[in-house]
Amino acid sequence: MAMLEYNEAVERSLIILNGEPYEVITSHVFRKQQRKPVNATKLKNLFTGKVTEYSFHQSEKIEEAEIETRKVKLLYKSKGECWFCEKDDPSKRFSISEELAGPKIQYIKANSILELMTFEERNIGFKYPITVELKVTEAAPAVAGDTVKGGSKAIILETGAEIYGPLFINEGDIIKINTETGEYRERVS
Repeated sequence: MAMLEYNEAVERSLIILNGEPYEVITSHVFRKQQRKPVNATKLKNLFTGKVTEYSFHQSEKIEEAEIETRKVKLLYKSKGECWFCEKDDPSKRFSISEELAGPKIQYIKANSILELMTFEERNIGFKYPITVELKVTEAAPAVAGDTVKGGSKAIILETGAEIYGPLFINEGDIIKINTETGEYRERVS
């Protein structure tokens, strides 16, 4: 297991604190007056999702988390569960709660390949693509002069997710969505 210096715990790095894996959300190395430097971080527990603040001091070593990944295929979503199978072996099926999968799962189509992250044989989440292309299944027609809502309208995607996008988007269009923010990026066709 790799050990990190106090200032190497930077954003998006995965560390172990008190025996549990954490993702570093923010980090800021600074020095208070004449004291030694510290790294003030915000950490997200990968098991519970809880965010905590922790300061690493110059003398501390941090254990880097060894996260294993494997490719899985999303089969379907039903009643708060997401069903997956191994990429190369459809007979090995398993389910994960939508809560563990996170809010980004609503932008993923059936039969998509994702990377499942595990820590010590426990599933902790997925690596999602930053953008996905989805077909628009419902989009209200644009009304001329309707800019009261800021020039956007509700759009329903093929996965069932609802986002807000520009007035020129029509039913049947394929658009790019940012899975990090859930925002419209561009129209593909």
